[in-house]
Amino acid sequence: MNDQTLRSLATEWIAFWKAPEGSNERNQLLWTTDKEWDLIRESPQDGWKLILTILQLDCSPQIQQVLSAGPLEDLLSYHGESMIDNVESEAQSNPVFASLLGGMWKNSMSEAVWSRVQSVWRRPDWDSQAHITQQLKGVTPDRN
Repeated sequence: MNDQTLRSLATEWIAFWKAPEGSNERNQLLWTTDKEWDLIRESPQDGWKLILTILQLDCSPQIQQVLSAGPLEDLLSYHGESMIDNVESEAQSNPVFASLLGGMWKNSMSEAVWSRVQSVWRRPDWDSQAHITQQLKGVTPDRN
């Protein structure tokens, strides 16, 4: 996938997630999530480039949440052993990306990959967001 096609897909993927649910715009952009899924599953290097391009174009909390719990978690669940070196390297040089890792769950990642993710993630960024969200919803966090 060339850079122009990748950037175009990333831009439209972001537009899908920013469009109101049920809107015509969102419905017309639904194909972007299918394409992202296909890349993550069948072409992990292109999926990796898509994740980085999306994050470069939009690092808002909304997009970070979707990237973290979606494409990035899926990439490492399906291709963790072959992609973890890239992930560690990016996390060590990019604090925004390291924060993105903190929003993932283990899913079906191997213990070895999950351990390596945890060694470079910035989890406090997500914990503080969860605490703020709970406060806004009137939920008292468990302090055990």
